[in-house]
Amino acid sequence: MYELIITEKPSAAMKIAYALSDSKPVRKTSGGVAYFDISHNKKDIVIVPAVGHLFGVAEKKETFAYPSFDIEWKPTSEISKTASYSKKYANLIQKLSKDADSFTIACDYDIEGEVIGLNCVRFLCKQKNANRMKFSTLTKPDLLNSYDSKTNTINWGQANAGETRHFLDWLYGINLSRALTKAISKNGEKKTLSTGRVQGPALKLIVDREKEISAFKPTPYWQLKLKGKINSSDIEAMHESETFDKEKKVDAIIKKSNGKDASVFSVEKNEKNHIPPYAFDLTTLQTEAYRCIRVGPKAALAAAQNLYLSGAISYPRTSSQKLPPTIGYKRILNGLSKDKGFSKICKKILSKDRIYPRQGPKDDPAHPAIFPTGTIPKTLKGNEKKVFDLIVKRFLSAFGDSAKRLETTIKIDLADEKYVTKGTYTLEKGWYEFYGKYLKVEEKKLPDVKEKDKVLVEELEKIEKETEPPRRYSPASILKELEKRNLGTKSTRAQIVDTLFQREFIKGTRLEATIIGIRIIDTLSKYSPKIVDEELTRQIEDDMQEIREEKKTKDDVLAKAKNILTDVLKVFKSKEKEIGKELVEAQKETIEEESLGDCPNCKEGKLIMKRGKFGRFVACSNYPDCKTTFNISNSGFIEAYTKNCEYCKVPTVLIKFKGRKKQEVCINPACPSKKSDVAEEKPCPKCDGTLKIRTSVYGKFFGCSNYPKCKYTEKVS
Repeated sequence: MYELIITEKPSAAMKIAYALSDSKPVRKTSGGVAYFDISHNKKDIVIVPAVGHLFGVAEKKETFAYPSFDIEWKPTSEISKTASYSKKYANLIQKLSKDADSFTIACDYDIEGEVIGLNCVRFLCKQKNANRMKFSTLTKPDLLNSYDSKTNTINWGQANAGETRHFLDWLYGINLSRALTKAISKNGEKKTLSTGRVQGPALKLIVDREKEISAFKPTPYWQLKLKGKINSSDIEAMHESETFDKEKKVDAIIKKSNGKDASVFSVEKNEKNHIPPYAFDLTTLQTEAYRCIRVGPKAALAAAQNLYLSGAISYPRTSSQKLPPTIGYKRILNGLSKDKGFSKICKKILSKDRIYPRQGPKDDPAHPAIFPTGTIPKTLKGNEKKVFDLIVKRFLSAFGDSAKRLETTIKIDLADEKYVTKGTYTLEKGWYEFYGKYLKVEEKKLPDVKEKDKVLVEELEKIEKETEPPRRYSPASILKELEKRNLGTKSTRAQIVDTLFQREFIKGTRLEATIIGIRIIDTLSKYSPKIVDEELTRQIEDDMQEIREEKKTKDDVLAKAKNILTDVLKVFKSKEKEIGKELVEAQKETIEEESLGDCPNCKEGKLIMKRGKFGRFVACSNYPDCKTTFNISNSGFIEAYTKNCEYCKVPTVLIKFKGRKKQEVCINPACPSKKSDVAEEKPCPKCDGTLKIRTSVYGKFFGCSNYPKCKYTEKVS
């Protein structure tokens, strides 16, 4: 007999095995899945991994009707063919559970991890409860402490909240999506549309912003800039009114100022302390990663998750901005000091009399803010390298002293009109030095002047401008907005936005609602506004938090949701024909608007750019009747071009890469214009490699066989 420990992923199983084992763990395999036999304090333990969720929510009997509320947990291998690999993990856990006399869940300590562990224990191990390990890093000290202090029960608040979330997401997502799809099919079209309890309100935010932009009418305004010199130093100052709504006001000021002397009216200097930032919570990490290193929210979370699994950082799915002393500040700093990139900063912090980081306002009962463990990964590439450096620099900055900046405001008097210029520069770097390249502050030092100093006026420049519409959301700013409105969770928001991209409801790096995205929101708001009501979604989030705190029960919240859905779908069904008609019209309008040209095969459909599992591609709008597809570049901005290729008559597109001119490209990879009769290979002039014929969206080119070490390329004439 032994204790069976269940982890969330194989990498976590290995980390826990090596942390707890009195000697080297024994690695075994069964059915292609590795697990570990160890001895800890003379106690036999078997550690086995899951691979995320081994069970998912599904209908007891698939009906494709709505509303449908008869659901249950089923093995993911039975729900989706792409999850068939999960069956061998479930079989192994079930097999190993038979000889176990105690059970411990060591999945991530959040509601998803709790649900994964609960389902493994009750469905595979046939147990009603289990011990629970709680840890924030996969380091040996943390894992040993977690095992020694494990609880004798799972966290039922987390488990019930997690199960409720899964059930609610299914009930809303499937029922609402079926309603939309059926409405379209009643109008003779085959198209699957989807929405969900968070997806709908999130899309509405983006659509509402798009409508603000479309309805915006710019109004002109004027500014007045003084250009001149003070004590031989150039200076520019803006009129203190900042903006004028009438041009004649500006003209009058310029007229009365002609030939008049100007002088310094006042000089004001203020020293201000800029306090250090606090360590990252997940949302702040995602927004800062997008701002500083242009890594999108979903990619930033994926990189952080990999860093956590490798033992380099703490658990990233946290809303905390606090770093408790129990994480061991000095130990982490000493570990980071072994890296030459962090060594100087770490030594400076360690030399301080008091080592304590700034604490942010937000807390999370499950995990502290994101912090490096002190373990320096041996090899990091791509996003993981960038995200790790950002997390470390932010962590170190939290221990820094306040930066001191001098703000200078100079007012200039000209003909009883005041002009203002401001400058700020750093006196003491403090934590600025620690955050380094990720810091964005302007250094502007004004000339040293005093009151009544003469100002030589060289020009009064009248500037005409127009008010600008509100900016579209970025992938980072939409996350902050969703968090502010309590829509979704820290772990799901990036995925929700990505889903809107995949469904082609939004597009662009600045999130622009597409025609179909706008029309879906318009239609739902008109006929069934509760589907996109953020207040309803926010209330559900509050209910789930109360389940977590054991103030409400799962059954009560689910019963309430079913009643709401029943009423919503009853209204929807009564308007099904009208809703479908508007959505079909929106589809046709989208195809016409976003078409790259006529399909060269069926002659009836339009070629539309799509997003799939492997990126962008072009397909016929008559799919599945016409299966014409073309591969297309995953990078660059693509726009339709009303011209067919002169060689193959397939539509061409314009591709624009940053820093380059637009280029006309045929989307047909088999186009005769992309063929070449030159030799397939020749020596590389830059290294000992061989230049070989490669093919891109632009046609054929020579590329070195030693790529990426040698990036030499050559056009094929």
